[in-house]
Amino acid sequence: MLKLSKMTLLLGVALGLVSSGCTVFDSEAKPKARMTMFVGIDVSGSFHKSGYYEDSLDFLAHYIYSHINGVGGLEVPNVLFVSSIGGAKVGEAKTFYPIQTFENKTVVEIRQTLIGKFNTSKPNQFTDFNAFFEQCALMVKNKNLVLRPISIIMLSDGVPDVKKDGKTDFRSLKLKPLEQLARNVTVRLLYTDAVVGSNWQRGVPRRRVKVWTQDAEVMVAWKDPKILQPDTSIEEQAYFFSWVKDNVDFGVRGRRVN
Repeated sequence: MLKLSKMTLLLGVALGLVSSGCTVFDSEAKPKARMTMFVGIDVSGSFHKSGYYEDSLDFLAHYIYSHINGVGGLEVPNVLFVSSIGGAKVGEAKTFYPIQTFENKTVVEIRQTLIGKFNTSKPNQFTDFNAFFEQCALMVKNKNLVLRPISIIMLSDGVPDVKKDGKTDFRSLKLKPLEQLARNVTVRLLYTDAVVGSNWQRGVPRRRVKVWTQDAEVMVAWKDPKILQPDTSIEEQAYFFSWVKDNVDFGVRGRRVN
């Protein structure tokens, strides 16, 4: 009689789990997506002329596809917005395209969408990072995404169009709008160079926001046949995903810069 009672209890628990959408054997249930991801594309003339613009869009198509589909162990964002950095004038607002713009598309189709949305036939005059940060912060507040981890990816040479005493003024970059949005806010600048990257990491004032930069010479290696293997589906690109985790989605330590 006792054995029968235990079996009845276990059966009741199992049925309860099934009715709630789980199973007793569902040990690999996917965690709920929490990350908020923003992608900023520099469409200024300087980045376009650098020779890395086309490569950056190729990489971004693979990167967006992999993240929104959760392949290769990359974190799936809860929300994703893609916009341009800069404008015809300082402070000009830009359109933020949501995740639905890129869902249910192949890598090639995402690449075509990026080209269609961010046409550089008439490059913008300014690379306005501050306006981009302010719009990211406003979007987080308007969409009630506060306190969720935030990852901001920027494809740019990283050179702000602000000078002081004849030199590029990196201290003019304002990360303050991002400071109180969440405990985990990371800004990743891709396709820069060693000097500019160092200025971002050491010269941009911040308290809680984490900054990671990656040189263009390193970034272009993503399509090396030994990393992105030819005649292999994106879902099976183990070396590519390992490279992304080590060089782009790197876990960044916080550093306060006054």
